[in-house]
Amino acid sequence: MSVLLLVIPIALGLGGLGLAAFLWALRTGQYDDIEGAEYRVLRDD
Repeated sequence: MSVLLLVIPIALGLGGLGLAAFLWALRTGQYDDIEGAEYRVLRDD
């Protein structure tokens, strides 16, 4: 039972960190041009 007192805050902290990283990626425009990347791979410069 005492293990839960350690594991639950760690899990919540990691989940919050993942959520913060996802929200940061949304705000900085990481997902704006999702279809353009597949065409840039095929383009030969």
